[in-house]
Amino acid sequence: MPLTFDDLLSRARALAGGGRRALLGIAGSPGAGKTTLAERLVRELNGAGEPWAAHVPMDGFHLADAELDRLGRRDRKGAPDTFDAAGYAALLRRLRADDPGEVVYAPGFERVLEQPIAGAVPVGPAARLVVTEGNYLLLDDGAWSRVRRALDEVWFCDLDETERVRRLTARHVAFGKSPEQAAAWVRRSDEPNARLVAATRGRADLVVTGSARSPR
Repeated sequence: MPLTFDDLLSRARALAGGGRRALLGIAGSPGAGKTTLAERLVRELNGAGEPWAAHVPMDGFHLADAELDRLGRRDRKGAPDTFDAAGYAALLRRLRADDPGEVVYAPGFERVLEQPIAGAVPVGPAARLVVTEGNYLLLDDGAWSRVRRALDEVWFCDLDETERVRRLTARHVAFGKSPEQAAAWVRRSDEPNARLVAATRGRADLVVTGSARSPR
């Protein structure tokens, strides 16, 4: 029987059932719906009561454009080596340590500016479940392998390729690229990254299809 969104909610709740802070990762190719799923999970888990689930995106660990220019990687922004993977892994370990009374500040990412912003995401002691999402959570290479070890589970967002590319292109247009620029960026940069991410699908604990993410 196909998974439903309620099944995902139950599985997420069970991760934090032991009292200690749990970390859930959501991986997938660019445009697959990772952020939408993470935001909806956190919103519905928290409901109208005291928030106990937090959303910490991987995108806050993008290297700044000035550093990408220095490294000669600006035209490949979004590839694995354009992130601070070691910093991301260190943040996840700190969140997992769950020091009593400590607020952990994670970086955010401003889509309009296309830049990371330090200290934008507070995770307080009440957070028993942290949902983090990004392309490379299952990548077994260098510092990225430390990311997977810090997570209790990783789910993989799977979406029809035609629809994924359509959504991804539309997102680039919405944030300022022309349709032609968006299509070129997807072909040149996003799709090589998508193939790399797709190859990690088999390492996921759960594959989430579009039907499980659809509204009830």
